[in-house]
Amino acid sequence: MRVVIAGAGAVGRSIAQELIGNGHSVLLIDKSPASIRAELVPEAQWLLADACELSSLTEAQLESSDVVIAATGDDKANLVISLLAKTEFAVPRTVGRVNHPSNEWLFSESWGVDVSVSTPRLMSALVEEAVTVGDLVRLFTFRQSNTTLVELTMPANSPYVGKRVAEVPWPSDVVLVAILRDNSIETPDGDRSLESGDELLFVTPEEAEDHLGELLSPKH
Repeated sequence: MRVVIAGAGAVGRSIAQELIGNGHSVLLIDKSPASIRAELVPEAQWLLADACELSSLTEAQLESSDVVIAATGDDKANLVISLLAKTEFAVPRTVGRVNHPSNEWLFSESWGVDVSVSTPRLMSALVEEAVTVGDLVRLFTFRQSNTTLVELTMPANSPYVGKRVAEVPWPSDVVLVAILRDNSIETPDGDRSLESGDELLFVTPEEAEDHLGELLSPKH
């Protein structure tokens, strides 16, 4: 199966690695030169182009693809890409990434979207299934690697409550990907403070899970 992924950020690359691991052919498209990191997914094809432009999708030979995944961080771009893929290139199946839940209603067949995936809604649903405050919970494991998505709810007596994200000595290779607070998704910028009750989502190597849990736990 040939899959074209628009958006070569962390999400797009992760999807590409999974699909390639399952034997599929993948082309990654991104308009940002900084996102064209072929060394991270060497088995994929790469194209520096704006996937919202018809000429770029023509260059990508979208008509020969089985699936197009619009995985950028911009909902408007994902809708345009899905619509062009469906109407101009008759792609059999399109998948659209929803970044903001308020836009979810737009991701429908009228915009050329066969399947919509709401990242915030998915993350929130997964976390709601957990969780004891202060316990590290593994939500799922990425195949083809020893990497996991884990969640931890900040206890009130953690030594890092009130600290900025940049002040925390995170274990090597651990990435804080989102902070869930008051029914909203906060980006984990370095200046963002960590508060009691925050639900933190991490991508981490399995071997770093224990260290991560101990780091944020209350010190006795």
